[in-house]
Amino acid sequence: MARARLFASLCGLVFLVNLARIIFAPLLDVFIAEFAIGEATAGLIVTFAWVGSASPRLPTGWLLTKVPRHYVVIGSGTILTVAAGLAATATTVTHLLIGAFLMGIASGVYFVSANPLLSELYPARVGRVMGIHGTANQIAAVIAAPFVAFVVLVADWRLALWAIAVGAAVVTAYAWYAATGTEMPTAGRDDRGLVAGALSEWRLIVTALAIVGAASFVWQGVFNFYELYMQSKGLSDRMAGTMLTIVFAAGVPAFFFGGDLADRLPRIPFLLGIVGTFSASLFALTVVDGLVALVALSAIVGFVIHTLFPATDTYLLDTLPDATRGSAYAVFSSTWMLTQAVGSSALGVLLERGYAYDTVFAGAAVFLAATVVVLAGLDRAGRLPN
Repeated sequence: MARARLFASLCGLVFLVNLARIIFAPLLDVFIAEFAIGEATAGLIVTFAWVGSASPRLPTGWLLTKVPRHYVVIGSGTILTVAAGLAATATTVTHLLIGAFLMGIASGVYFVSANPLLSELYPARVGRVMGIHGTANQIAAVIAAPFVAFVVLVADWRLALWAIAVGAAVVTAYAWYAATGTEMPTAGRDDRGLVAGALSEWRLIVTALAIVGAASFVWQGVFNFYELYMQSKGLSDRMAGTMLTIVFAAGVPAFFFGGDLADRLPRIPFLLGIVGTFSASLFALTVVDGLVALVALSAIVGFVIHTLFPATDTYLLDTLPDATRGSAYAVFSSTWMLTQAVGSSALGVLLERGYAYDTVFAGAAVFLAATVVVLAGLDRAGRLPN
C-alpha cells in the first residue's frame, strides 16, 4: 500500500511536469500576438522549455550517485512550483524564456530521478509501470490544448501557469508524505560513478540514441507546430486544435500498451517497428487533405509515436544493471533530450525560409525510413546490443 501511494503521487507529479513542457505549444499563437514575435521566436520559447528539460539531466545523474532518488524527485516538484509562478508573471519575451527554461529544468530533474526509482520499486514489471506512469504523463498532453483554450477564453493565459504552480506545490507535499512511509529499494546503492557507469554501458546508450534520436527530433517539430500545420491544410483554428488533441489522446492508450508490449516483445525490433511505422504514417499525412483522412492519420501518428517512449525507457531501464542504471540512464536521457529539443526551432527556421510543411515532413519521413533500414540490417547482423 505504501508503494502504491508513492506511485500514485508520482503519477500526479508526472502529469504536472509534462503539462509544464506541453503547455507552451498551444500558447504559441497567443505569444505571437501578445509579444509581436514570429514563428522562429515562438518556436524558441518551446525549445527553451525542452532544452531546460535536457540541461539538468547529467548533473542530476551525478546527484543520484550522492542523494536518494526520492529526495531528487521532491526537489523537482519544488523547482516546478517556483518556475511556473515565475513564467506566469512574464512581461517580456526574455522573462518568458527564462520561465520556460526553468519549468523545463524541473521536468528534466524529475524524469532522470523518477524513472529509475520506479523501475527499482517494481523490478518485475518495468514495462507495465513505465506504461502506467507514461499514461498519466500523456493525459497532461491531451488536456493541454483544451485547457489553454478554456483559460484564454474565460480569463488570461497566465492563469494556466498559476494552476501548474499551485498543483505542483500540493502534489509535491503529498509525494513527500508518501515517501516517508515507504521502504525504498536499495538496487542503486552501488551506482556511485556517473562517468564510469556511462562508459561501461556506452554501446547500449549509443544504440538507443541511434534508434530513437532522429524520430524524437522530428516529433518535436511536428507536435509543436501541429495546429499551424493543420491550419495550412485549410482547417479552422478550432478544428486544428481538435486535431492536436486527437494526436495526444491517441497517446494515452499508446503508453499503456507500449509499455506492456515492451515487456513481451524483442526490444530492438519493437523499437525499429515503431520508428518505421511513424515514418510511414507521417509521410501519408503529407499527401492527404480531407477531414476524415486527417483525423484518422492524426490518431495513427499519435498512437505510434507515443509507444516509442515507454518502449525506450523499458529497453534502457530493464537492460541496465543495478550498478549503472541511474548513471547510464541520465547520460542517455540528457543526450536524447538535447537531440529533440532543437526540433521546434529548426522547423521554425525552415518555415520562415519558405519551405512548406508537407515538404519538410515528407523529407523527414524518408530520412527516418532510411535509418530504420540501416539499423535493421545491423541488428540482423548481430551488431546491436540486446
